Parts: sequence; structure tokens; C-alpha cells
Amino acid sequence: MSIAQRLGEDFVTRAEPYRRELLAHCYRMMGSLHDAEDQMQETLIRAWRGYDGYQQQASLRTWLHKIATNTCLTALQNKSKRPLPTGLGSPDSDPTAGLVERHDIPWLGPLPNRLIDDAGDPAAVVASRESVRLAFIAALQHLSARQRAVVVLRDVLQWKASEVADTLGTTTTAVNSLLQRARAQLDLAAPSADTLLEPGSAEERALLDRYVAAFEDYDIDAIVDLFTTDAIWEMPPFDGWYRGADSIGTLIRTNCPASGPGDMLLVPTSANGQPAVGLYMRDENGAHQPFQIHVIDATVAGVCHVVCFFDTDLFGKFGLPPSPPT
Repeated sequence: MSIAQRLGEDFVTRAEPYRRELLAHCYRMMGSLHDAEDQMQETLIRAWRGYDGYQQQASLRTWLHKIATNTCLTALQNKSKRPLPTGLGSPDSDPTAGLVERHDIPWLGPLPNRLIDDAGDPAAVVASRESVRLAFIAALQHLSARQRAVVVLRDVLQWKASEVADTLGTTTTAVNSLLQRARAQLDLAAPSADTLLEPGSAEERALLDRYVAAFEDYDIDAIVDLFTTDAIWEMPPFDGWYRGADSIGTLIRTNCPASGPGDMLLVPTSANGQPAVGLYMRDENGAHQPFQIHVIDATVAGVCHVVCFFDTDLFGKFGLPPSPPT
């Protein structure tokens, strides 16, 4: 076996344990699972090509994240920011009005927990989930690409300012300035956050059981009771968003294609460190087809935020079947 072949096999063996956290890192930067997967692959290709010159002056983990950061920064030069409907700057919408699809907008997307959870390290799972919350990823979209990189490297990965400066080819003074401005913008984008229920807790499971039952029963009153007074509902690629439990109930009653019990079937899953469901809608032939992924903010007071993603290609990424279990 040649030296190049041995180096290649050694790289693959050593890099494999970092794939999940590299995907999470690229997702924080890109705001899209598809883009994150592309940039993670590009990162590994670049790292493989440069592995024979890796001097181990930094850990392999640090070296890979440095490559990933710069790979994402290059990719972001020609990409627009990825908002949710609430990030477009428009007021909340009339739930009785027609829905407007906007496929010209590169919407923020969800991240399946199954792709980033490390079953062998529960502490890493908790840390990873906290740093991919949908609200945090949406807030990052208000930042420039370099600000985003500084926040992720400093506040998520806990790098020193000098390490970030080396990665970005700048000074520690510039890094600290970027971080200060970025944190101020994040405070404006997400000034406060509801305290979410502990993942997997009895309280969360009970709330999700109510959520599934209310939708499957098409019980609008029960759906309204699930939500907090100021709850928000949004569903890209539709550009409207809706505030308040009553408004959400009216939206579902007015615009949802379901008309009665059994039209919707929900399968629990998880995304962005949060509970989620895959929703299957009954079609005109009586079969249930993939329809939406709901990512849910569950609090003691009830559900305070739901983002519904209509990209049915996501069902496979979430490990959800093409039709609901019978």
C-alpha cells in the first residue's frame, strides 16, 4: 500500500467521528440541510486533499471546523439569507385570507435530530441540540456571514478569539468587534425566549400526545387550547405568519385541506433539538400522503411556536415512511 493510500485510510478513520458535528456546524452557517450536507462533503474533500500537509499544530477537530467554516463562507458569498416568514418584516396575517406561496425566497429549513445526535455521548447531544434550536438558527440569518461565523465559533464551539482570528484571517480586535455587534443584533432579532420543556420529559410527552390527538380528531377547539395566547404559526413557502391561538384555529379551519377526523395522521419525530411531527394528509383516493413537518416549541404554558415545512422530500431525511404506520 502506498503512502498516499495509507494517509487516505487514516484520514477517513480519524475524520468519521466528527461527521455529525461538522454537519451541525455547516447547518448553523447555511440554514439548510441540503446546503449543509453539500458543504460538509466539500469540507471532507478539502481536508482529505490537504491531510498530508496537516501538521497537527491544532487538533483534528479544530482543523476540520476551520476548513468547514471557510468552506461555508465561500458558499455564502453567492447565497441570500434564509428567513422564516416572521423574518420578512411583515405584520402577522389575516387567517381568513388566501395563502401566498413564495418560491423565490430561499427559506430556512429544519435539521433532523437523528443526523446529529451522538448516541455514545449524551452530553454532546444536549449541547448540540441547544445550539441548533430553530429560533437560534433563524436569528443567525440576521447576521452577515462573517458575523455568523464568529458567533458560532466563539459562543457555540467556545473557541478563543485568537483561534477565530486565525481561521478568518483577521485580528482578535476585529473578531471581538464583530462578536459585540453580532450579539447586539441577535438580541434584537430574538429579544426573549420562552423556556422550553425538557426534551423527553413527561410534561412534553403529554403535550405532544394532546397535539397529535387534536389534529387527528380535527378538533379545532382542542387545537386552540394547545396554544399560548401569543403563539406563532408559520409555514414556508407561504409568506404569511399568524399570531395567537384563536388566529391559528381560524387559519386551520379556513385553509387546511382536512375536513374531519382521520384526515390527518401524525407521526412523532424530532428536529432542531425540539419535538416535531410528520403530518400525513388523506388524498382524494383515501390514502394518506406526506404533507408537512411541524417543528414545535413546547412550554409549560402550552405550544408557543410551530413552523410547518411543506418540503415532503424531508420525510426521508427524518426517517419517516412514505405512508403512516397502520
